[in-house]
Amino acid sequence: MELRRAKISALIITFNEIGYIENCLKSIDFADEIIVVDSYSTDGTYEYLLAHPKVNVIQHPFKNYTAQKAYTLSLASNDWVLFVDADEVVPAMLKKEILETVNGTTEHAAYWFRRKFMFQQKRLHFSGWQTDKNYRLFRKSKVRFSEKRIVHETLEVDGTSGILDSKLTHFCYRDFANYKQKMLLYGRLKAKEAFQRKKRFSLAKLLLKPTFTFSYNYIVRLGILDGTKGIAVCYLNALGDWERYRELKRLEQEQKVPNLSPVRQSGN
Repeated sequence: MELRRAKISALIITFNEIGYIENCLKSIDFADEIIVVDSYSTDGTYEYLLAHPKVNVIQHPFKNYTAQKAYTLSLASNDWVLFVDADEVVPAMLKKEILETVNGTTEHAAYWFRRKFMFQQKRLHFSGWQTDKNYRLFRKSKVRFSEKRIVHETLEVDGTSGILDSKLTHFCYRDFANYKQKMLLYGRLKAKEAFQRKKRFSLAKLLLKPTFTFSYNYIVRLGILDGTKGIAVCYLNALGDWERYRELKRLEQEQKVPNLSPVRQSGN
């Protein structure tokens, strides 16, 4: 008698992903359902997804990464969930490993994926990304997104975690402007996260942390071996730290500004 195959829900959040979402969707066509939550794209992403025969797309306003992914997770019909970013691709060997894992006798509730980073169409070998890994495959019934993080979100797992051997391909760097905007957004969200934790602005950190981040990733994490690609990525990652502390300072100043709105007085 044929064993019943475990069903998988593939989940993605999107904003202006035309040129990347197409390959992502092709690589996860083995999923039993594909749910995409789009935060009001303006480049045709939403219209493309609406016309896709395998995709269930919903538009939902973006608050932060954790909130958006938690909402998307709530829509999954199946217990096994594969969560990928729109600029990620699941290679054939990883697909095989995913299917073997969910249909095997696994004791783990969640699985980390290592990622292979692409600088446009070329491999980025170092620059701090060589040990990166994220939760991508897990049981919906055993996890929740941690409310402690609003960027670089992570899971709270009820059970043990494993790690798959094959790597996810991540097309993280499209061009300088796109990656810069991404790092600035991450910086602002990290500042908001720090502000909520009562962390305070430090001029020393504003000046020293970006320098340390660049030096550490470029020298210690061997970004120098990635050539000009390494310089660009290490610089922009450091720029994210600069923006983080600038934004933290702005949030503090905004909090200190008194409400000067005129008080409405009732007449006789």
